[in-house]
Amino acid sequence: MNREYHRWHSRRLGRDMELLVFGHAGAKVLVFPTREGRFYEYEDLRLVQAVGHKIEAGHLQLYCVEGLADEIFYCGWRHPADRIRRYVQYEDYLLNEVLPLMAAKNSHPCTIAHGCSLGAFYAANVAFRHPHLFQKLAAFSGRYDLTHHVEHFGNLFDGYYDENIYYNTPCHFLPNLGDEDRLSALRRMDIVLVVGRDDPFLENNRNLSRVLWEKGIGHALHEWDGRAHQGYYWRKMAQLYL
Repeated sequence: MNREYHRWHSRRLGRDMELLVFGHAGAKVLVFPTREGRFYEYEDLRLVQAVGHKIEAGHLQLYCVEGLADEIFYCGWRHPADRIRRYVQYEDYLLNEVLPLMAAKNSHPCTIAHGCSLGAFYAANVAFRHPHLFQKLAAFSGRYDLTHHVEHFGNLFDGYYDENIYYNTPCHFLPNLGDEDRLSALRRMDIVLVVGRDDPFLENNRNLSRVLWEKGIGHALHEWDGRAHQGYYWRKMAQLYL
């Protein structure tokens, strides 16, 4: 299997950024890590191995990026306004550095946004905000409203709210989305949400599903038995839905 390591200094983020590429051809998959994961987490959790047959057959090519959760949503010393501004910088890095690399290396017409847990939020948010750039979303065990307190998962903005948070919270901005070009692109996207029935984010997934149906955006919401919020389950989900 082709495996590549890339590192460069991002002027948008003011720091070096690393990523791993797996595969040589096929649909391009932008893979986000979980809260505590790094760019190599997908490999460490044996998720690369789980879809290895698709990678080696040239059906998928993975681009596993850093998530910078400790600099963004879980950076307690930053003011919440600065946390979300750091996320905006991170999205700028994705759109103007990572996606161009993917396009330069691989001309396949399909780009997939994918992640687990916090990585599912990253994947869903960038795909919903820029649907013309993605043909599929595969989001597992995600929370799509980071202002919502559930179980021991608190409001990641400490009660603060502004325009940047609104436009980066799918459950908030999608209900009011009226741009027909964006809606048409979303309606063409293959959207797959997967969550465990005992996962604390279950109701958030159901709410997002309701929002999508209300906007005429077709998708699949798969509810698995148990909590299903760990690598063992994500490996099975990846085999089925990626």
